[in-house]
Amino acid sequence: MSHDYYVEDRLEGEADGAVPTKRSPGSLTGLELLRFSWRQLTSMRTALFLLMLLAIASVPGSLFPQAGFDAAGVARFLRDNPEVGPWLQRLQFFQVYSSVWFSAIYLLLFISLVGCIVPRALVHARAIRSRPPRTPARFTRLPEFRRLQPTAPPAVILQVAAGYLRRRRFRVDVRLDQDGVASVAAERGHHRESGNVLFHVSLVGLLVCFATSSLYSFSGQRVVVEGQSFVGAATDFDSFTAGAGSDESGIPPFSLKLQNMDVSFEAQQSSQIGQPRQFAADVLLSVGAEAEQPRRIEVNKPADVVGTQISLSGNGYAPVLTVRDGSGSVVSAGAVPFLPQTGNYDSSGVVKIPDAVDADGRPAQFGLQGVFLPTATVDGAGRPVSGFPGLGNPFLVFTLWVGDLGLESGLPQSVYELDNTAMTQVLDGQGRPLALQLTPGQTVQLPEGLGSVTLESVARFAAFDIRRTPGQLPALVFSLLATAGLIASLFLPRRRVWVRVPGSQEAAEQGLEIAGLSRGADAGLAAEVDSLLSALVQAGVAEASTQTEGQADGRADGRADGRAGGVVG
Repeated sequence: MSHDYYVEDRLEGEADGAVPTKRSPGSLTGLELLRFSWRQLTSMRTALFLLMLLAIASVPGSLFPQAGFDAAGVARFLRDNPEVGPWLQRLQFFQVYSSVWFSAIYLLLFISLVGCIVPRALVHARAIRSRPPRTPARFTRLPEFRRLQPTAPPAVILQVAAGYLRRRRFRVDVRLDQDGVASVAAERGHHRESGNVLFHVSLVGLLVCFATSSLYSFSGQRVVVEGQSFVGAATDFDSFTAGAGSDESGIPPFSLKLQNMDVSFEAQQSSQIGQPRQFAADVLLSVGAEAEQPRRIEVNKPADVVGTQISLSGNGYAPVLTVRDGSGSVVSAGAVPFLPQTGNYDSSGVVKIPDAVDADGRPAQFGLQGVFLPTATVDGAGRPVSGFPGLGNPFLVFTLWVGDLGLESGLPQSVYELDNTAMTQVLDGQGRPLALQLTPGQTVQLPEGLGSVTLESVARFAAFDIRRTPGQLPALVFSLLATAGLIASLFLPRRRVWVRVPGSQEAAEQGLEIAGLSRGADAGLAAEVDSLLSALVQAGVAEASTQTEGQADGRADGRADGRAGGVVG
């Protein structure tokens, strides 16, 4: 005998004798498939899976350079990986956070959370307005059960019990059944679910804040040497990135001049030698047509310019160099920032000379790749290192590279790195890299008639981060709300307590009964029921009675059943 089933779908106007359309088991119509897909998408299990998938999808953003933040790094990766690089570029691994696949996961997570929360919030809103659950028929099956002898009329007992439970922040409902049995039903802890809903709503709010911030934020970075200045324009930044809904027009008109870098390090306590003590930038800041005003920008104390923050993100040394070519002409002059590589400010930097001539008048390109030591000393292996981050014994050493700097290739390059792919390192007479050593005021001659380099002095530089990130305050509010909701959902106990007073004819036989039930494990439920019992006894409306052995066994069995079955009623 076949166990296949089918449903009959009759078309409009179809005759009664028409042959029904057979549908195979498990087949779904288009509407049913859409409803099924929506239910799967809006399940909490799917939301958790998408949240985990979003975390996994963000990993490539930390493994590969991103075009919006490190264009030079992307170009270098593509050059060093000619086979894998183009495929990664097609798959948008260099624009992870704006890629199609990352945006799709983000959008699906948002839809899933909203689809989970809205029905749940509506159900919870109805539950809050509803009456406490009905009184169970058999109290002995509940985890906590007590029996007393009433000493007052039922109305007085109910009034005392209801008043005490209301003072304990229970929702209370007094009922009178058809058989004359009066009871009090009380419930507490429904805000545990409120906290759960608040947590998930706040999570959606955080997603909206992050999306808004990503779309409408911008950030720029600029390294400024003491005495130099820059203005609020994307073309004047060292790097600038903006969201899809923002551009350089959102930068407020301002100008900033770095007057002095106030930097100090610990030099007294031997256990903390070299530890930073002060980082601050004294600047002159003007907004629009306003006059310049002195400001002090410190770490974690940015300057606010019309909702845009100017933060101090770094500092270091900038040797002031003068480079002359073979004809004696100055081809480079000014401070060159060297980026710190260690806690003692061992710093690296480069000088690129694309338009020079040698002593014979021939065009030449060369680069100087150097290390600056603010307080030069020698380590145990005999290598020069910096022994202190302060400027005590400045020392600069260069190696020389000649050849094509690659500046005409069209690929972006970092000003702090030297692309020596098409260059040759100049060696000394022993076949080792030629080392050009300089101290302030000293000049060294370059080999092959390329010219000379002079270290005039050493200045300091500051790295500023100019950033506007809308939605920070709402994100903070949603974070606090999510924390409060999570605490409420974890620590608020969900309890239900009932008091039943039989009619006057049954009072002598059945007595006054109290029972309690909680959702999940609740070590305080017994104490809650006992406190109600004590309140009734102290009020003089009941007196304790001695339980029989069977009642005690029923109470123990009821505890196990109640913990396994959850909340009833």
